[in-house]
Amino acid sequence: MEFELRSARDILARTPVVLTSLLQDLPDKWARQNEGPGTWSPFDIVGHLIHGELTDWIPRTRIILEHGAGKTFEPFDRFAQFEASKGKSLNQLLEEFTTLRKSSLIALDELDLATEHLELEGRHPDLGVVTLRQTLSTWVVHDLGHIGQIVRTMAKRYASEVGPWVAHLRVLEG
Repeated sequence: MEFELRSARDILARTPVVLTSLLQDLPDKWARQNEGPGTWSPFDIVGHLIHGELTDWIPRTRIILEHGAGKTFEPFDRFAQFEASKGKSLNQLLEEFTTLRKSSLIALDELDLATEHLELEGRHPDLGVVTLRQTLSTWVVHDLGHIGQIVRTMAKRYASEVGPWVAHLRVLEG
């Protein structure tokens, strides 16, 4: 399927709504559960999404529009949320993410991107040359991937309780 900015924006606008509906007022035993060592809880994932709003998607879009591939993106700290989220509740993180996403979408709208902008190139520190189309597509898929990760992590809370139905619950695989 070809990238469509309007559709992508619509999905991006829904992410905070989905996460708030799923996670708001969730007890810590659900919010802080992960899948084992080196994995993230729903709390961690929302913090990670916040960090992305601050340092990744719109900042990198602006770099592409202003500098092209002549300026390399700043490396993204995939673990910044652990320090930044300290002392906050999940509800606070959800509110912060909602506010930041709204700002990001306003900024995206203000860029008034045309189809020809989508082929402009930027330079990722690890991946090399990427297009704006790829960057914006990745933003959408990144959101959806983390929604899936949250759902999978939550489902695994009852993995040992479902008995023989485990054979029919793909969300519990892996």
